[in-house]
Amino acid sequence: MKHEITFTRLPEIDPTEIKTHMSDPRVAEHMPLLTFEWDEAAVAKFVATKEACWSRDGLGHWAILLNRKYVGWGGFQREGNEWDYGLVLKPRYFGLGTRISRKAIKFAVADERIPFVTFLLPPSGFVAQMV
Repeated sequence: MKHEITFTRLPEIDPTEIKTHMSDPRVAEHMPLLTFEWDEAAVAKFVATKEACWSRDGLGHWAILLNRKYVGWGGFQREGNEWDYGLVLKPRYFGLGTRISRKAIKFAVADERIPFVTFLLPPSGFVAQMV
């Protein structure tokens, strides 16, 4: 079976799916700024904030799909004059990070708006395992 990775917009995803994903303590372990509980209002605010980036910059975070199934979110967000790359996957799909990132970086290289990309890595053991 082929494993097709595609990107779509976050409003295309059932909010319950995002809430469940972001409420997983294994995700929060790698996100030190995640200090609140995810509920329907938090998901709505999150999606609206990410969509505002698309409106403002013409680019933002995507929902990431594997064979049309939501596995996480990530992409590029403009911070001042820089583009940050972020990736937040469901724990079951942590192993797809490299494949997804390669596809996203290939997109960035082809987009003339993005001269370089910054990465913020969590201060968790997960990063140490990648290095």
